[in-house]
Amino acid sequence: MIGILILAAIIAAVYLIFYVFYPLGRGAIFEPSSPEKTRLMAEIAGVSPSERTADLGSGDGRVVIALAQAGAEAHGYEVNPFLVLRARRSIRRAGLEGRAFIHWGSFWRADLSPFDLITVFQVGFIMGRLETKVKRELRSGARIVSHHWRFPALAPEIARNDIYLYRIG
Repeated sequence: MIGILILAAIIAAVYLIFYVFYPLGRGAIFEPSSPEKTRLMAEIAGVSPSERTADLGSGDGRVVIALAQAGAEAHGYEVNPFLVLRARRSIRRAGLEGRAFIHWGSFWRADLSPFDLITVFQVGFIMGRLETKVKRELRSGARIVSHHWRFPALAPEIARNDIYLYRIG
């Protein structure tokens, strides 16, 4: 009985560390977009095959996979090593190696300038800081699709079912 309690405590600690506390300091905890919202994000993004995309806080990779299936070269940035492994496995299973990539690390340290499209499903308290980053790093015409959370000063071009499309001017 003690062994089961110790194992449960270890599992709970790992979960809290890697799925709640560590990510929350850098963005949102892992809450995956539903399949419907993932499809809507890819649709609103209007991805073309020549584009490079990045999902910031890519979780289990579902948005990265949807963007790669739409033809883009899709990258994801994720701090949780367990989710990175899960996403990479999903990419292999989908046959998207060479089109979809998951980078283990914080998107705050990533250079976003090579990307035509950024997708995010973060949390409200980081959106002002993230807006500063994307305005500084993305070129004119680049697009951002946000699930649920809005940027404080950017006005969305499209707002549909809690999905927002922004364009850098």
